Amino acid sequence: MSAMAGQSVETVGAAAGTTEAVERQRATLSEIWRIGRVRMAVEVLQLTRNTGLLIYTFALPVVMLLLFGSIFRGRIEGTSATYQQVYATGMIGMCVINGALQNLAFQVATERHTKALKRLRTTPMPAASYFLGKVASVLAATIAQVTVMLLVGVTVMGLKLPASPGPWLTFAWVLVLGCTACSLLGIGLSGLIRSENGSAIVWLPIMVLQFVSGVFILFSQLPKPVQEIGAMFPIKWLCQGMRSVFLPDSFKAVEAAGSWEHERLALVLAAWCVIGLVLCLKTFSWRGRDDG
Repeated sequence: MSAMAGQSVETVGAAAGTTEAVERQRATLSEIWRIGRVRMAVEVLQLTRNTGLLIYTFALPVVMLLLFGSIFRGRIEGTSATYQQVYATGMIGMCVINGALQNLAFQVATERHTKALKRLRTTPMPAASYFLGKVASVLAATIAQVTVMLLVGVTVMGLKLPASPGPWLTFAWVLVLGCTACSLLGIGLSGLIRSENGSAIVWLPIMVLQFVSGVFILFSQLPKPVQEIGAMFPIKWLCQGMRSVFLPDSFKAVEAAGSWEHERLALVLAAWCVIGLVLCLKTFSWRGRDDG
């Protein structure tokens, strides 16, 4: 009799867990948004309290921009743009990469290893609300970083802000597509970080890609095979989009294709959004490998 009672309790518990999971999946859009707003506030607050991450996030691009800007000076031959202006646009792209890809991958991986994700999954919070919080955190960090870089670029590097709405519209869609692609890739790649000290598996390839994508070196000055490798990834196109917004049209002659290639740029970033989404669906897990 006691064995039957124990089995009955286990059955009821399993059914209750299944019911809770189903209810989370059936959460209405209004519930997802209501809980998501709370999660957004929590994520942004956590971001502001992470002093180490804030110093790395904001100080590194500024220091690197000032460093490269002090070493490489002068006007680029055949254009009216300076090396300092080019580096300023590259660092804007770097801010998106660091905030939306690298930092997000580390955050999600850390929450998985500390079992925070596992605990969150047992609450009534829908999964979509959790990701809304991450999106808010990424947007807040990215917008703040880009604002700082534009301020430094304009005041120190001679960067010119567009005077017409057209370039700002380009800036908006490049930023949205770039953030979306990098955020999805960051969540997907978080599964590669198997331990709290395993960040190098993501950090190292991203750093290499920045060098072959025109962040620190003029893309057209890279060897042709390296250019072909860089063109396969979104970082190159994100930086090219930023150059098209803030650099004079004369700089188009220095680009690999001799133009800004906005149509191709949009298609490549959109394709990486799809790749990132597929990667998320295939690899994302609420539990770590050692979770029971």
